[in-house]
Amino acid sequence: MTKVHTLKTGAQSEIFPALLKEAEKLSGSDPALAPLISSVLLPAKSLADAVGRLLSEKLATKHLPEGLLLQLFGDFSAAVPDIENILERDMRAVAEHDPAARDWVAPFLFFKGFHALQSYRLAHYLWSADRQHLALFLQNRISDLFAVDIHPAARIGRGVMMDHATGIVIGETSVVEDNVLFWHNVTLGGRSFVPGDRHPKIRNGAILGAHATIIGNIEIGKGSKVAAGSVVVSDVPAGVTVAGAPAKIVS
Repeated sequence: MTKVHTLKTGAQSEIFPALLKEAEKLSGSDPALAPLISSVLLPAKSLADAVGRLLSEKLATKHLPEGLLLQLFGDFSAAVPDIENILERDMRAVAEHDPAARDWVAPFLFFKGFHALQSYRLAHYLWSADRQHLALFLQNRISDLFAVDIHPAARIGRGVMMDHATGIVIGETSVVEDNVLFWHNVTLGGRSFVPGDRHPKIRNGAILGAHATIIGNIEIGKGSKVAAGSVVVSDVPAGVTVAGAPAKIVS
């Protein structure tokens, strides 16, 4: 796997200046995009500020207006000293693993997997701050807008990519470590209707192919690959590829 760039806690994103430069060039070359860029990118003071502006516009409703969302994103950024690192790691994951990402500005503005993941991060912050019902409101809004359903209590690391993203479902007690790659229609589901730890644990660097279904409190080991369409109902060791329904080790 490609080596992941890191930032010191609290450091400014190193890609943000490049993102702004690309945005300014795009605004001049395609005036139809100038209002969007002028609204969400050019006034921003950091990558986190830009993400907050972009997603506040997207997520806003009559009952959760843009101004309130922008305040919530600001509170979230202030509470997470390494937010720039998290956002940069997620953007670099897209750049390193998605051939369709040929610059910074396109995935930032238009890739809904990145948008859904950062929206989840706000919802998770609210859940952890004992604002569970507001977090669930956001979960519902994210699902409506991006067709991605992530419970706000789920724990997701950094350097995560959700390619295409449509149909991804991540249950309440799921854990997704750093550098995990998702394709569309992946399900991390529970096997029980009984409350408790009932969802998968996805270890560092795992790759989950399109339409993979992973059920129960099981582990997908570090660096393992789950082939498209597989149904996984038992632990997968590190460094292997599994395929089939039920999934079996194939390499």
